[in-house]
Amino acid sequence: MLQPKKTKFRRQQKGKMKGIAHRGYELAFGSFAIKALAETWITGQQIEAARQAIVRYMKREGQIWIRIFPDKPITKKPAEVRMGKGKGAPEGFVAPVTPGRILFEIEGVPLEVAKEALRLGAQKLPIVTKFVVRRDYTE
Repeated sequence: MLQPKKTKFRRQQKGKMKGIAHRGYELAFGSFAIKALAETWITGQQIEAARQAIVRYMKREGQIWIRIFPDKPITKKPAEVRMGKGKGAPEGFVAPVTPGRILFEIEGVPLEVAKEALRLGAQKLPIVTKFVVRRDYTE
């Protein structure tokens, strides 16, 4: 499961996720990718599940790049606890994703294999995505 080795602070405020992605919105490594079309938090477990689905369909051919990393700590209070008494204990880490952000990139497989692999990976994510192909891609 993805999570930072060390953080400066144990807890973080929720923050706002308004607007579109201002970085990480272009293909940088591979020829095919999936791009987020909405904003959400994606957990480390969801990223790992999507990665496994993609790698299994590609049968260890080609290469995969994960363009997001869960570095935001999320806290949760126990069930049936009264209001107040401070912030809850850290529960896990998430990656805040805004529309336009590239989530996964792959290279070294045919177009049909890439399309199906990324479709299977996108099913594991709690977000609507879009399949993207590099502009200068030729078969």
